[in-house]
Amino acid sequence: MSTPYAKLPGWVEYGLIPLINLAVAFLVAGLVVLLVGENPFEAAYHLINGAFGRGEYIGFTLYYATTFIFTGLAVAVAFHAGLFNIGGEGQAYVGGIGVALACLWLDQTLPWYVVFPLAILGSVFFGALWAFLPGWLQAKRGSHIVITTIMFNFIASSLMVYLLTRVLKPLGSMAPQTRNFAEGGQLPKLDWLLSIFGLDVGTAPFNISFLLALAAAFGVWVLIWRTKLGYEMRTMGHSPSAARYAGIRESRITVITMMISGGLAGMMALNPIMGEQFRMQLDFVQGAGFVGIAVALMGRSHPGGIIPAAILFGVLYQGGAEIAFEMPSISRDMIVIIQGLVILFAGALENMFRPAITRAFAMRGQRAAAVVQTKGA
Repeated sequence: MSTPYAKLPGWVEYGLIPLINLAVAFLVAGLVVLLVGENPFEAAYHLINGAFGRGEYIGFTLYYATTFIFTGLAVAVAFHAGLFNIGGEGQAYVGGIGVALACLWLDQTLPWYVVFPLAILGSVFFGALWAFLPGWLQAKRGSHIVITTIMFNFIASSLMVYLLTRVLKPLGSMAPQTRNFAEGGQLPKLDWLLSIFGLDVGTAPFNISFLLALAAAFGVWVLIWRTKLGYEMRTMGHSPSAARYAGIRESRITVITMMISGGLAGMMALNPIMGEQFRMQLDFVQGAGFVGIAVALMGRSHPGGIIPAAILFGVLYQGGAEIAFEMPSISRDMIVIIQGLVILFAGALENMFRPAITRAFAMRGQRAAAVVQTKGA
């Protein structure tokens, strides 16, 4: 999306500025920990140790990161077209229906490597379908995408309650969830990947959907920066009037972008449903759609930034649980505050340090130009 500041080198835009924002966020978080009477350095140790101290901890961290990669990519795709898709939560819910239907239908007759591609197609189709409606309303009726996607989050939540209590729940069961999937509906763990480094994944549900998330990130990069459609999306995001002047149909790009975004959000459901729970139950999304907004902001809507940003939030989730366990005075609510500070500085206040950094690089460029002129004289 367009920015009022001068263009900076890529390593500054996607590396230095996010790192400065992150450092300030953790500095403020350390002050918060200090205010409650705890040692911030001890909290930082438990955060890092809880996320990377053992192979099992790394597995949990990457499991959470997998989910956030999908939702971060979903938000980023919409950002590039100037759209704020805040409905990733609902699109992931409805995408889970596609995953569950594929597993319930085929898990007892086909192996996982046959069911998995069908579940991917189901998650993409249902997620895209749920995003199509807000996209169409924005394109054809002028309804604001933020309002409609928020409304559709609540509709998706209610739809999920209805399906899991009236339609998909096994007969005689009281729990609002589907039956457990057979082996055909269970994704294998990526224990072999961590075993290369001598690590044991243990009980962590780190599964093959992580590789799918990386493939999706590469696919988004190709789409946005190497295709005609991606160019049209970026043009509309920078200047809708210029896009219209160039003959780009705004309504078409809006609908297609939202469907791609919704499909990516729907794929998030593969990780918890087929990779951890082996059934579909209420609240399997657990706020990942909203975390995806922070991941996309921190990653500058670029897949190369979204992946480390997703891992960072995986660290906050997994390491935060370790802090709450080892330091009882720091509750889960405090962990949420720390996550909120990261979101604040990475998202809402991302431009706090940009003017000063831009001026510094401008002065550096002027000095370099002056040296060249001096040598030429």
